[in-house]
Amino acid sequence: MPPTLWLTRPQNQKHKNTKQIKQTQKHKATRAHDGRVHRARCCCCERKKKKKERKKGMAVNENIRDLAQKIPLLTVRAGPRDGEKWVQRLKEEYTALIKYVELNKKQDNDWFTLEANEDGTRWHGKCWHIHNFAKYEFDLEFEIPVTYPQTAPELVLPELEGKTPKMYRGGKICLSVHFKPLWAKNSPHFGIAHALVLGLAPWLAAEIPYLIDTGMIPAK
Repeated sequence: MPPTLWLTRPQNQKHKNTKQIKQTQKHKATRAHDGRVHRARCCCCERKKKKKERKKGMAVNENIRDLAQKIPLLTVRAGPRDGEKWVQRLKEEYTALIKYVELNKKQDNDWFTLEANEDGTRWHGKCWHIHNFAKYEFDLEFEIPVTYPQTAPELVLPELEGKTPKMYRGGKICLSVHFKPLWAKNSPHFGIAHALVLGLAPWLAAEIPYLIDTGMIPAK
């Protein structure tokens, strides 16, 4: 005779399984509740974190704006091909840069060095950003475009090429979203110093911590 195929469990086994099921359901419900509470807490923390970051960003923007307002505005509308007028424009550029450096020194916030070739059309130097008490330094270079000051100079950080989407080929940092319209609106009154304080400084503050956190720049 073939073995009997039981379609139901013995009575005592049925009660045992029912008890286990109820305990499992209760555990799942508790775990689900804890998960909802955890997610709610996480969402709350995330909102607070983003709010704090927005406030910090607004404070940074206000500081940058206040600093930029203290830099002398330029008046000579001239580019590299304008002869003597370009010389006058260069004098204004140096005056604004010197003022900006002085303002940084007063705040103990030196973050770049710059020097130009003889005719003031090519500039190079260093810039750096402090993150978690460590200094990250990069080469900085740019050329004055022929259409300057209508067109802002394209600031280049060669070492960071290919490390961030907010950069064009050749290491030119992407400033088109906010800075270039601002520059166009204020031409010819903005100069190299304004490109640094309103363009490069915020870019470094936003991108360098991100590149360090993602491992694109080795942490120190």
